[in-house]
Amino acid sequence: MPVITMRLLFLIFALLAGFSPHALAGAAPATFQDSEGKTVTVVRPYARIISLYPAHTENLISLGLGAEIIGIEGADDDLPQLKDKKHYSYHEDPEKIIGARPDLVLVRPMIERASPQLMATLRQAGITVVSLQPNTVGEIFDYWRALGMLTGRTRQAEEMVASFQTELAAIRKIVGKVPEKSRTKVYFEAIHAKMKTFAQESIAMYVLEQAGGVNVAADASQVRDTNIAAYGKERILAKGAEIEVFLAQQGRMNPVSVEVIMQEPGFQAIKAVRNNRIFLVDERLVSRPTIRIIEGIKTIAALLYPELFPGGAKKKAGVNGR
Repeated sequence: MPVITMRLLFLIFALLAGFSPHALAGAAPATFQDSEGKTVTVVRPYARIISLYPAHTENLISLGLGAEIIGIEGADDDLPQLKDKKHYSYHEDPEKIIGARPDLVLVRPMIERASPQLMATLRQAGITVVSLQPNTVGEIFDYWRALGMLTGRTRQAEEMVASFQTELAAIRKIVGKVPEKSRTKVYFEAIHAKMKTFAQESIAMYVLEQAGGVNVAADASQVRDTNIAAYGKERILAKGAEIEVFLAQQGRMNPVSVEVIMQEPGFQAIKAVRNNRIFLVDERLVSRPTIRIIEGIKTIAALLYPELFPGGAKKKAGVNGR
């Protein structure tokens, strides 16, 4: 799968960082490849955007956009700026999207592949469709910058990158006080019903690592080109004596509860379950490529090392045993 290849263009757009978004309108067009390898040419900032992926939507808000977002997918976002936005889906009749007169529709590769006819119809109607999704943490900054290019918010994108790096450095300094050999061993659940964890290169595992956790399922097998990895109950139980904390994402992808985990047959063999060290974390903090990844790292670090993060994010994580 092609990654977002636009580093050279960033040097050009950096010169525009101090200008208003409208300054791009008179600038030379910029060209880059999206996550599906399609060439995207930005002549001027897009101003009527429909986002069909919640992470895109959240990042657009972080870049300072508001009225430019005319439609979104999903209804689970807790951002007040999205309260009155119209909702759209890639399962719907393309005429509904076309009728809204967007100049840009943002999707991700999964949608591009699932609805090729919709994508073709939108493009035939003269709408720019861009598919973006970073596959690794290393691609997240380029992804934010791509959104900044598309919307004329290159300066704001750089500010997001800088803010992330600054906050991460502060967390690393605290977590660095924990010796490597004393770090907490964690099983991080992605999908309870299928006994799946996260791929080693996923955002969730990056969050766990930066929070000072040790992944006991580092030998899990990645499922296709996804952030999910197969593990299975047998292998989880085989590591049961090592698992000091059982962590699970919670949300649409994994609608699990502490009680369900505790009552799973055989799970009493897991040290974390016996010791009531089961924690659920909002999937939006650990699985989406947004600035809230920092909040996810802080949340998990506070769960693993409460002595280093007094007044940490336990309540935000939602969870702990009883």
